Amino acid sequence: MPELEIAIPRPQRWDEPFGRMTDGDVNYLLKIEPFCRIDARTFPPTLPLRGILQGDTRIVRYEPGDLIVREGDYGHSAFLVLAGTVRVALERLSPKLLGRAERPRRTWRQAIAQLWHNSRLPEVRRRAEIKPAANGASIRHDPAEGTPRVFVQDVPQLLSTTGTARLGTGEIFGELAAMTRTPRTATVLAEGKATLLEIRWQGLRDLMRRTPAIRTHVERLYRENSLRAHLRETELLRDLPGPQLDTVVAATQFESYGNFDWYADFGAQRRREAAEQIAAEPLIAAEGDRPTGLFLIRSGFARVSQRYGHGHRTLAYIGKGHVFGLAEMAAMFDGNGDVAWQNSLRAIGYVDVLKIPADVVLQQVFPNCKLQNVKCKMQTGDKEDQSAIRNPQSVIAVGDTAAPLDSSLLDFLADHRFLNGTQTMLIDLERCTRCDDCVRACATTHDNNPRFVRQGPTHHQVMIANACMHCVDPVCMIGCPTGAIARDTDVGTVRIDDHTCIGCSTCANSCPYDAIRMVEIREPSGAIYIDEATQLPILKATKCDYCTGQLTGPACQAACPHDALVRIDMGKVEQVSAWLGR
Repeated sequence: MPELEIAIPRPQRWDEPFGRMTDGDVNYLLKIEPFCRIDARTFPPTLPLRGILQGDTRIVRYEPGDLIVREGDYGHSAFLVLAGTVRVALERLSPKLLGRAERPRRTWRQAIAQLWHNSRLPEVRRRAEIKPAANGASIRHDPAEGTPRVFVQDVPQLLSTTGTARLGTGEIFGELAAMTRTPRTATVLAEGKATLLEIRWQGLRDLMRRTPAIRTHVERLYRENSLRAHLRETELLRDLPGPQLDTVVAATQFESYGNFDWYADFGAQRRREAAEQIAAEPLIAAEGDRPTGLFLIRSGFARVSQRYGHGHRTLAYIGKGHVFGLAEMAAMFDGNGDVAWQNSLRAIGYVDVLKIPADVVLQQVFPNCKLQNVKCKMQTGDKEDQSAIRNPQSVIAVGDTAAPLDSSLLDFLADHRFLNGTQTMLIDLERCTRCDDCVRACATTHDNNPRFVRQGPTHHQVMIANACMHCVDPVCMIGCPTGAIARDTDVGTVRIDDHTCIGCSTCANSCPYDAIRMVEIREPSGAIYIDEATQLPILKATKCDYCTGQLTGPACQAACPHDALVRIDMGKVEQVSAWLGR
């Protein structure tokens, strides 16, 4: 009779280290900046400094012309230059020049073969896939080994004709994308032979928490190396001459509003009345106050509202890349001395903003740009945009266009934070027959266990299913101790690395959408793996991976016989309108 349970050691944070760091490598790091100034006594015994350096870093060597990071890719690590120099491109490079390998997809033969090779039991794992090697070393290869490198041709010519910044020994880059879970803001190339220390973001987070000097160092480097590229993405500043842009960079203020761990009290806040919810949101700019500057949303979402009776009504929701206050700044530039904020701006959850002081906007920006060519999609002073924002219906402005949407549906999406989703699962309950073909298709594709639940909050005939939305701001990643849950580098899909997941449940507890489930795992015979110390089951986190690599795309959507299910980027609200009106 087969065993019913198999006892194994519970996976730990550094069972799957980031690289193959030896004791000698760690000793070397502890002798150089900035690590030599870190007091190891400030780290707890369960999270020692040596452990972070050994488990969350790796040394990577690059040849001249190697691409280190590519603008637009999602990053999960920062880099410290140990030797050599690298160049940060201050201008956008041609995508053709930088190249990107096409994501492999299953063939029809492989897709059909999966049906025959699936286990009859759910969530089967072989012991070698979850149990650390006997000597404590990683059972997997160093992720840096065997990874194809992109070589950029004629780097000297490229660097001579493109604005770049040179980074040398001791400089850090890539920290912004790593810590904010956002795309890389610039491309970085190896100028010559270079040796870099790559730091996984979990390790960088722990270092910054306990070492204020590193936090200050990282913020200074962002201002010097990345802020310029970020500001250039704003249409108003795109053609600003270099000296004026330098002044803007020096004057820009970093501000954050709301709670970084907003998901912790999200459930309680969602149960409040609408007026209470708005009143509880941190104010970034208050209607009626004198404007103090121009706000650029760096990450998160904010609510644009206006007084209405004894409360406020929502006019728009804005996200990364949008600007607030340009209409007021333009009025001040035209000589109107009696200007006040026309609307209020509030943080929904947590918002990072860049604030350009009003005097800098008026003296450096407006005299050197073509205001008539600026086409921002909210609060810009542009007549078309102003008429849209003042429409009696609510308007969402988190995507490329502002499109009308039923105000009650929009408020429902915002109150539940569904605007955060890039692949949100919507189900039309008037078309859905509850046949569960979507659930069966998902189970067939994923270890005989569906990765979503066909239930969730509803508004009229629209239901938002409990399925991973692959969020713009995936808070599930914040507390993961091993980096097991992370974005795909190129497309941004949030995925779980089953090998490095230690079953701590942090991601499942953090997800405000109930989209991650912890499951018991089995040996092929059917026996459940248990922790040899506690005798409790070993768990793994599972969720929708958007069927990456499947020929048909998401199996759930492809299997629906009634066109009742769709996956939609909530930042493109016109897709929601088109789907509802089909």
